[in-house]
Amino acid sequence: MVGIVLASHGGLAEGAYSSAKMIFGDQEDVAIVSLTPDMGPADFKESLQKAVSTLSNQDSVLFLVDLKGGTPYNQTRTLLEEEGHEDWVLISGLSLPMVLSAFDSRDAASAREIASIVANGATSGVSIIPEELNVVVCAVPEKTQEAAGTVLKPGTVVGDGKIKTALVRIDSRLLHGQVATAWTKQVTPTRIIVVSDGVAKDAMRKTLITEAAPPGVRANVIPVSKLIQIWDDPRFGGTKAMFLFETPQDVVRAIEGGVQFEAVNFGSMAHSAGKVLLNDTLSVNKDDADAIKFLHEHGLKLTAQKVPTDKPQDVWALVVKAGLDK
Repeated sequence: MVGIVLASHGGLAEGAYSSAKMIFGDQEDVAIVSLTPDMGPADFKESLQKAVSTLSNQDSVLFLVDLKGGTPYNQTRTLLEEEGHEDWVLISGLSLPMVLSAFDSRDAASAREIASIVANGATSGVSIIPEELNVVVCAVPEKTQEAAGTVLKPGTVVGDGKIKTALVRIDSRLLHGQVATAWTKQVTPTRIIVVSDGVAKDAMRKTLITEAAPPGVRANVIPVSKLIQIWDDPRFGGTKAMFLFETPQDVVRAIEGGVQFEAVNFGSMAHSAGKVLLNDTLSVNKDDADAIKFLHEHGLKLTAQKVPTDKPQDVWALVVKAGLDK
C-alpha cells in the first residue's frame, strides 16, 4: 500500500484527515505533519522524516502539502531531492477532494499512479454557483518571459538612484507563505531580496526561493557583501525591495557596511537549545540579543509581527523583559 503524508501550516492537514475519515474511516499508513509557529525549517524537516519512518512502505510515498512555496512544500521538496526515491511524489494545494481521491485509490501500484488521480480529483472538486462563472482551467506557463532589455552601464542613474525599502524582515524561514502572500500584498515590493550567505551558496534553496515569489514580483538571493556593494548603485533606483534576513547578525553586518535601514520587522526566529522564547515565534540567545541591542541603539524601529494584521510588539522591550539586555 502506498504511504501518504499530509503536511500543512497549522491544523489544515489534521482537519482534512479528520474530515476524510468520516467518509473512508481510519486509514493505515497515513502520517500528518503540522507546521507550528515555533518551528523552523529544520524542525519541520525533522518531523517530516519521522513521519515517513512510521510508514510500512517507505519506497512509495505520496506527499500532499498545502501551499506551494511554503515551508511544508519547500522542506518536502528538499527531502525528495535528497532521498532520491523514484516513487516519492509531492502534490501541493491540499484539499479534502484530494485526500478523498488519494484514499479511494490506495490500491494503485505506485504513488505516481495515484498522483494523476488526485490531481483530477482536485480540479473536478471545484465548482461555482452561479454556473456561468465556471471557467475552463487552461495551462499557464510556469514563468512568463521578461521583456528584453539592455544591461545598464555602471554609473547609470535610474530614478533618484536610491533603492526603496518596502520592508526589512528577519525570518528564519525566509520566503514562505506568509511573506509571499500577506506581506507582499501589504508592502507591494517590485523585488524580494533574500540576503543570506548560506542560501546564496545553496543552489537548491535558491531555486525554491525564486519559485516561491508571487506573480509579478522577482526574487533574488544574494550574500550580505553583495547587498553592501549594490546599496549605493544608482542603477537600482527603480527598485522597491523587500529584504529578508535569517538573523539579526546579518542585518548588523549590512548596516556596518553602509546599508541604511530605518526599521526591522521580526517574523520568526526558530527555537533551539540554549535559546530563550521572547514570544511564540521568536527565540534568541545572547548573540542574537546583542545584535538586537546594536540595532536598537542605532535607532532602528524593531517590531515583531507574523502577519500584517497582528498587533506589533516592541522587540527590544521583549529582550529587556527576558533579561538579555545587559
